[in-house]
Amino acid sequence: MSIVRPTLALLAICLPCALPAAWAADPGAKEQVTVALQGSKGEPIGEAVLTETPHGVLVTATLHDLPPGDHAFHIHEHGKCVAPFDSAGGHFNPKKTHHGFLNPQGAHAGDMPNVTVQDDGKAKVEVLAPGVTLAKGKPGSLLGGEGTSLVVHAAADDYSSDPSGNAGGRIACGVVEPRTTAAADRPAR
Repeated sequence: MSIVRPTLALLAICLPCALPAAWAADPGAKEQVTVALQGSKGEPIGEAVLTETPHGVLVTATLHDLPPGDHAFHIHEHGKCVAPFDSAGGHFNPKKTHHGFLNPQGAHAGDMPNVTVQDDGKAKVEVLAPGVTLAKGKPGSLLGGEGTSLVVHAAADDYSSDPSGNAGGRIACGVVEPRTTAAADRPAR
């Protein structure tokens, strides 16, 4: 019993030190960005919420009206989404690595796992992008320079072919733009 009490007290003292400053001041405040994804005709395809965490950016997305099957889902280097979405540029790759989780010289910071779209054209995504941040001015920031975008591709990523994993054309895109969300902006649990 005497070991547990000091350990809990130490945890209570040190935990705020490990959290980002915004979380320590207000545990309900987290940097978040909401991204509206559109198809090639400008139609809505879904929404992604990017949330800063101590270990990268958590990407949570709900997609609809996409072809069933596996599709590559990447962060791209430019915050521009003009169909056919070549305007988004290549994958977000600030460290200039090769593409792919299976590539010994990879992966890009913008590489994320494939998304499986169900027969009804819908998909839900929840993935951590560890090499990126929403903090402006920091290495790997999604909000610096020309901004960045999220892109859904026509085919699955093979996780090894450089530079884009043979993922095919771009079928949906959304610009990553800043917006801070505090606890007051979110519904109560």
